[in-house]
Amino acid sequence: MKKKFLYIFAALAAVSCSPKAELAISVDGCPDKSLAVLGVTGKSTHLLDSLRTDSQGRASYSLELPKGEVELVYVLKDGYRLAAAFLEPGSKVSIVADTLGNYSVSGNKESEQLCSLEADYRSFIHEMDSAEDLQAVNRIYVDYYRKSLQYALNNKGELSTIPLLYQQLTPGVPVFSQYTDAIVFRQVCDSLKQQYPHLRIVKALEKETKQRENQLAMSIKISTAQEVGFPDIVLPDVNAQPVSLAGIRAKAVLLHFWSVEDAAQKLINTDILLPLYEEYHSKGFEIYSVCVSTDKALWASVLRNQKLPWINVCDGFGTASGAVSLYNVSSLPYSLLIADGSVSTAKISGEKELRRELSKLLK
Repeated sequence: MKKKFLYIFAALAAVSCSPKAELAISVDGCPDKSLAVLGVTGKSTHLLDSLRTDSQGRASYSLELPKGEVELVYVLKDGYRLAAAFLEPGSKVSIVADTLGNYSVSGNKESEQLCSLEADYRSFIHEMDSAEDLQAVNRIYVDYYRKSLQYALNNKGELSTIPLLYQQLTPGVPVFSQYTDAIVFRQVCDSLKQQYPHLRIVKALEKETKQRENQLAMSIKISTAQEVGFPDIVLPDVNAQPVSLAGIRAKAVLLHFWSVEDAAQKLINTDILLPLYEEYHSKGFEIYSVCVSTDKALWASVLRNQKLPWINVCDGFGTASGAVSLYNVSSLPYSLLIADGSVSTAKISGEKELRRELSKLLK
């Protein structure tokens, strides 16, 4: 019985003790100084600990993390960021820095990648501050933005891409400041969610991504409101070619949102929409069909099997697609009729109502 209790105690101890992340810091020319270690989640930071360097500028920090969690940390002196690193259970990360923000790091790949990005960022900010005229400022910014964009798209599944997306020109002015950058955020976020679905920093990125997508949708809505009587959508077809809803030259356009995963919604294509299309297309009827799915391969397969002749588009973002928020789609399937350049006010709740409206519009 005594041995049994020892086994139980050992098992409980093993469960309760998770490996700590260890951080060793050495700051050149910084003896007996205060340092702050901040945890970073999205745009928010929180103080993890305050440290004191020894006579040689060295300090150490350990952090107990739940299994599978990763913490992005900044090391600061007098409010100035000296270095950044990713900590995970069991990792031993070493930082060697100076008081100017130059540093090197070893211990895990993500921290080493981030170190390289931080060095590029410091050089960029220095160039911006040293620029003599507006033309030089614009050139420096565009070059850096393009380089950062290429890195983000080529390294969508890397944690180092997250702080890159949050970089700022000045406080409150992000490097990725265009509305269309929401598309980049979504691609990076979806890639990271597949590998790290439970990380706090990935969940924060998802929240930021949705906010940016809403801003993009609103921007599109405002920019197109005076040109046409409905918000435009530009989404890729099965050949990855962008197709604009506003660019369709037809007297009546059915904007149709659907899910390829739902068998009943697939039947709507062949049993309801196809007969209507065959009857009214020659009279000026078109369908702009938006598939709300993240499985573009399945979508393409269904298109081939059903041989749907109208415009079919899908961006692969599922319910996070900007088109979904732009048209306030809350359930699927969802359709509305655009007639003579404006959204029809006619109540269309089924095939009979749609057929009636098409008969009136396309005499």
